[in-house]
Amino acid sequence: MTALSASQTINASDRSPETPQKRIAPVLVLIMAMATGLSVASLYYAQPLLNTLALEFGLTNSQVGWIVTTAQVGYAFGLLFLVPLGDRFEHRRLIVTMTLLAALGLALTAIAPNFTLILIATGLTALFTVVAQILLPFAATLAADDERGKVVGTVMSGLLMGLLLARTASGLLSSLGSWRVVYGVAAVVMTVLAYVLYRFLPTYRKTSTLSYPHLILSVLQLFLEERVLRVRALIGGLIFAVFSVLWTSMAFLLAQAPFHYSDATIGLFGLIGAVGALVASGAGRLADRGYGWHITTFGLVILILSWVAMAFAPTSIIALIVGILLLDLAVQAVHVSNLNEVFKQRPETRSRLNSGYMTSYFIGGASGSILSANAYQHAGWIGVVWVGGSLSGLALLVWFLSLAPKRIV
Repeated sequence: MTALSASQTINASDRSPETPQKRIAPVLVLIMAMATGLSVASLYYAQPLLNTLALEFGLTNSQVGWIVTTAQVGYAFGLLFLVPLGDRFEHRRLIVTMTLLAALGLALTAIAPNFTLILIATGLTALFTVVAQILLPFAATLAADDERGKVVGTVMSGLLMGLLLARTASGLLSSLGSWRVVYGVAAVVMTVLAYVLYRFLPTYRKTSTLSYPHLILSVLQLFLEERVLRVRALIGGLIFAVFSVLWTSMAFLLAQAPFHYSDATIGLFGLIGAVGALVASGAGRLADRGYGWHITTFGLVILILSWVAMAFAPTSIIALIVGILLLDLAVQAVHVSNLNEVFKQRPETRSRLNSGYMTSYFIGGASGSILSANAYQHAGWIGVVWVGGSLSGLALLVWFLSLAPKRIV
């Protein structure tokens, strides 16, 4: 079979079970992985800057934490109300338009004169960076059946690398200039990305004729009809809440005694987390071979163990590093396993399945950010550890209950 090239126009009707699927070109997979990474990075530039922003605008830790929460809530709204459009409109045009609007939000953040406008611009950016969640099911659709897990894993690796390395890039740019430079550079990068996507993505036409209200309602209908979606979405929300619990408060811990790290140094911890992102592609390959159950169970157990290590973080930087490695490895492995199972359910509704799953995922992330900032404000790092460990245990409990013969969840 010839590789799928960027110059093709593809109709959804071409993807019938009787029609041999062409394999997606590796360069196109890499471009889509890069695009998802750069898009989702826009949500996380603020995290190593939280202490700096709190000092500049005279905010408490819990108040400045609303930047992270606003980003995740905006993203959740985009997932629910924009991502389903991927099952209705031509993909390339939709993706390029949303990428440009995300660039606009970043530019507005760079010039915002006060904290209120920063929150508004952050919400706007987050709303349109859900373009990453249109690219992901798009990649799954373009991939042949026997390579789908691998392709999803590769694109997820790009997304997760962007999510984690955003902190490193943000910290370094902030040290070289200021926090405003971070957002200005990001706006330019997203504008260039829009052009690259326009040049390389194939046009893909969907055959769905559902109206917009019915398109949104069908996401809720999928939740009612697909048990796999319900279970995996609940677990996804819990693991991303755990992820946010760590990364929201870690900047507060590292900026204070005994560490007193700068924004740039705090950002470098994203490099540690990026190691976990490398697991995503491998997890996808194992899922293709039918090991999704094993990946999920292993990941959720490791997630709990990560908080045992991080309990010692205030006195041991090594313990924190070990905890970060374990946590990110666990979250990425479970997340890829979740997506692989969800995408198997109804191929013709992948954008809406992804919308439902990822909406739950980011509602969990927003909840984790709120819990984390408040836990640190009132109980310090030990409060953060208790919250993270409890949510990890709850995720494992939900998974075991879902496997019970009577299907409790």
